Amino acid sequence: MRGKVSVMNTPKSGKFRHIVFKDGDTWYAVALEFNIVESADDPKLAFMSLLQAVDGYIKSFRKVKGVMKFNALNQKTDPDYEKLWSNLHSSKPVKSPFEINMYGVSTV
Repeated sequence: MRGKVSVMNTPKSGKFRHIVFKDGDTWYAVALEFNIVESADDPKLAFMSLLQAVDGYIKSFRKVKGVMKFNALNQKTDPDYEKLWSNLHSSKPVKSPFEINMYGVSTV
């Protein structure tokens, strides 16, 4: 999938982009639309922690029953992660300083 996720996230459904990468000795998993970052010593553990954090974030949002605006589910992404995402989808990607384990789009 290229570019940003075109679906507007709601409390009931949506999508988010994720990247799992290594910086130094630590693996990071990022959910771009939610600005959630988890870390671990293993890429799979970082990604599983990210999925749990996203699940908790969505459940918390649902509990407040819309008191928060939908933009909490469709945040402006960190420019560095947006640049990394764009580079991963470029026809001429620039070599990243990070070891990339995986990236893609997950369903909420």
